Amino acid sequence: MDDKNKKKNLNEPEDNDFGGIAMERMLPTSNEEELKLLMKDLDREQAYREHKCWRQYITIVVSMAFVLFQLYATLSGKITAQVLRASHLAFVQFLAFLLFPALKNQPKNTLPWYDLLLAFLGAACWLYIVINFQTIVRRAGNYRPVDLVVAVVGILILCESCRRIVGLPILIIAGCFILYAFTGRYLPGFLNHRGYSLQRVASHLFYNTEGIMGTPIGACSTFIFLFILFGALLEKTGIGQFFIDSCNAIAGGASGGPAKVAVLSSALLGTVSGSSVSNTVGSGSFTIPMMKRLGYRGEFAGAVEASASTGGQLMPPIMGAAAFLMAESLGVPYISIVKAAILPAILYFAGIFITVHLEAKKLGLKGLPKDQLPKFLPLFLRKGYMILPLVVIIVFLCSGKTAVFAALMGILACLAVGILISCIDLAQGQKPSFGMNDLKDVMCSAARNIISVAIACAMAGIIIGIVTLTGLGLKLGAGLVSLAQGKLFITLLLTMVSSIILGMGAPTTANYLITSTITAGAIIQLGVEPIAAHMFAFYFGIIADITPPVALAAIAGAAIAKAKPMRTALNATKLAIGAFIIPYMFVYNPQVLMIGASPLGLLVIAVTALLGMFGISAALEGYAVCPAGMLAGTSAPEWLKTVAAVVERGLFALAGLFCVIPESRTDVVGLVLLVLLILLKLIVKRRQKPATA
Repeated sequence: MDDKNKKKNLNEPEDNDFGGIAMERMLPTSNEEELKLLMKDLDREQAYREHKCWRQYITIVVSMAFVLFQLYATLSGKITAQVLRASHLAFVQFLAFLLFPALKNQPKNTLPWYDLLLAFLGAACWLYIVINFQTIVRRAGNYRPVDLVVAVVGILILCESCRRIVGLPILIIAGCFILYAFTGRYLPGFLNHRGYSLQRVASHLFYNTEGIMGTPIGACSTFIFLFILFGALLEKTGIGQFFIDSCNAIAGGASGGPAKVAVLSSALLGTVSGSSVSNTVGSGSFTIPMMKRLGYRGEFAGAVEASASTGGQLMPPIMGAAAFLMAESLGVPYISIVKAAILPAILYFAGIFITVHLEAKKLGLKGLPKDQLPKFLPLFLRKGYMILPLVVIIVFLCSGKTAVFAALMGILACLAVGILISCIDLAQGQKPSFGMNDLKDVMCSAARNIISVAIACAMAGIIIGIVTLTGLGLKLGAGLVSLAQGKLFITLLLTMVSSIILGMGAPTTANYLITSTITAGAIIQLGVEPIAAHMFAFYFGIIADITPPVALAAIAGAAIAKAKPMRTALNATKLAIGAFIIPYMFVYNPQVLMIGASPLGLLVIAVTALLGMFGISAALEGYAVCPAGMLAGTSAPEWLKTVAAVVERGLFALAGLFCVIPESRTDVVGLVLLVLLILLKLIVKRRQKPATA
């Protein structure tokens, strides 16, 4: 075991590059403060102001009014779609400038006059639609000068809130699309169009349901908001700690136990947080120090948590916000997306789990002592009721109910669990751990968490609005297919690269909306199932969180592990290799997404794919030695041993890839090669035992 790693803890300084995070910022007085600062540095959504005095009460009142309005709109069904979306954006714009400063290094406990002015102006622009909705509808596109002024001001203020909270990449992309709408007549080739006036562009984007108030913000103002409220309630009831305790009870005692706990708990916690960075920091604060104490390298420990946490958005039943938008874009029930995502998510986490196991075996790492681990059955009997909200969500989704209804039932179940926890505390003579103050915190958290999603959806609405106005979507799709010369594989490669590059600066929601708008149509043109095309863009948008050079989730893991950020990112990319393979699997064989799959066919695909992930993981880790093992301890030259090790890894990788490819012939070849390699491994191991005895 590495004694150096064993002695370190989260607060010990170490000379490392934290990817631009100042070292002194990483060493506050307590772990909680350190983690809070880390999230604010890496995650724009967490860099909000913490108001005091009268400003605090304004934030609380507006946030609670926002949540209550959304619940009323959902339960009553009396508010028309456009009024609901405009009202939603009014609340979002007001809170955006109230909570998020213009610059990252500005004091977090002040509220400049210009931010207050922008908050009121931004909200007023959208309330203008709410108040004058019937008048605007009756005019049927005959917009007045005041309508144009409101639209332009509203769009500009939205762009400023995007710059503060979501980031420059999506703002630049949206700006380029708007510029394209004005300058199309001067562009050559397929990009040429007649051009549009300021009034036409502004009114189309601001007042039309094909622009900012289109499908993305429609989904955000209904079931996405409800699921974010549901996640905030889950977090407040303590289900996150229950997940970690349960995973410790299941896997903590196995070889390399803490790393396996990190994989399992992050898969579950992703359901709660929906954010790669927040998940990494939240569960990583427990699992990464445990992994290092056990003997894992810091880079590997941080990478395990980052890759597993990033995959949390891929794990049903509650995935990232982009999954809800996918259901809305495709016009299918959300349960269809959930079903399609089950097997790919299992394969993704299986790949990480196998690699973690092989790394533990290679280093000779043991699990945590049994006396330090909770017992699963007593834990489940004592706190198993905490999973009731998730069970409720799954049951209602599987029974054919809408996502909105399932979310509402989940929220009620969360409240019931919170009341039950408080009753248990009172019965034990303790202070209730869930009360009215906690409910207020939940509402403020939900209102704050929806801001970045809503603004990303609104900005994506600008892009989609320009695409529908100019017909650019079909042109770009045709251009992409032409560039790839009609070859599906090349089209997929181009989509993958663009999704990863875009994901380096844009959140998953915006990334998915942009890439699916531009590239999904091109992939579908080549005969791919629509859900597979959209899921392809979804996967690579998420993986950008651990892909160098940005890799925000990996940098968060590195900061906690006190490790090199880029080494951690490279390790995370290696651990998440399945995410670079699985999307190609389900594009070429939609049965992986349970589309037209028989139970037997699905079982065969799952088993061969899991064996394939083992082969690929063995190749990456270099643990399951065969040819290299035969030369170990001999007088063979070092270069020959190195070549043997490379050949061995190559054979395992080849066997894994053949198994992963969802075709019968390749499965047979891969399985035969994998079996031969494993048999050779066993023979080598048996021959080496007498020599070492």
